[in-house]
Amino acid sequence: MTSTLTDRYISAVVRSLPTDTQTDVQAELAASIADDIDARREQGQSQDEAEREVLTALGDPDALAAGYVDRPLHLIGPKYYLTWWRLLKLLWMIVPITALAGVAIGMALADQPVGEIIGSAISAGIGAFVHVGFWTTLVFFILERSGADTGVKWSVDALPEPQETGAGRGDLIASLVFLGVAAGALLWDRFVGFVFAANGSVDISEGFGIQTDAIPVLNPELWPWVLGIALILIAIEAALAIMVYANRGWRRSFAVLNTVLAIVFAGGALYLLVTGQLINDTFFEFILRSTDTADDVGRILAILLGVTIAGIAIWDIVDGWRKALRRQ
Repeated sequence: MTSTLTDRYISAVVRSLPTDTQTDVQAELAASIADDIDARREQGQSQDEAEREVLTALGDPDALAAGYVDRPLHLIGPKYYLTWWRLLKLLWMIVPITALAGVAIGMALADQPVGEIIGSAISAGIGAFVHVGFWTTLVFFILERSGADTGVKWSVDALPEPQETGAGRGDLIASLVFLGVAAGALLWDRFVGFVFAANGSVDISEGFGIQTDAIPVLNPELWPWVLGIALILIAIEAALAIMVYANRGWRRSFAVLNTVLAIVFAGGALYLLVTGQLINDTFFEFILRSTDTADDVGRILAILLGVTIAGIAIWDIVDGWRKALRRQ
């Protein structure tokens, strides 16, 4: 169901307020907005026009929320505070992580020692965080002191849609389908194989006269214990998705369990990757047989796979905690 502008505005106001005040502020603000809209409609305005003018007159929802809790919005002065803070948060979410990952990947491709890679990547991330904060603040300081106009104006079109908590039926179905596909892929790879090499010993061409051999991507020696543990972790993830749906949202305990599952899965996968036990050697030989730099290509692919595994685990952990804290 699509939210109205009023619903979106009220949601944007109360999201940063203390939990014990949100209900009262929501009721008070809804009643006030409804009264103002009715007054404008009596003067001949349409519902949509009246709603937009009332919300525009109220102004930026974050500024209104700050007024409810008597929270000053000042950096050097109040004029650009919200614009500065929103831009700074966005840059902090992107630049340090990008710098850290870029340095780590570059040094890994250069075959640097693990300790040096970790130290340099963390140093780059911290440096990027500090520089983004300093230079962004300096720019807004200059803008404010010079009286320049950033051109950023708040309007009702900027109102965000209420954010999902991951507790809907659609989220549950999507999670279960994804986990089912993952479990099926593990079993298919083990017992059938995803890559088919010509001139093999198994005929799967159904009359086309081509002899092919199915090659698993993962190391067959991982069966049954390692792959069995992976299937158990997938089953626990499915149970977690059902619990989130049954409780109508994430909780801290769910976020903790999700964090443990992500760390165990990613940690195990990265250990097997680093020790050369994750990927089937025959698969690597088949993929890289036509290149003169097979070792270098294989190392690059392993590094990129490791970064992908770590990135997915980190995103999963952050997303679970974000939803749990938002609900609280």
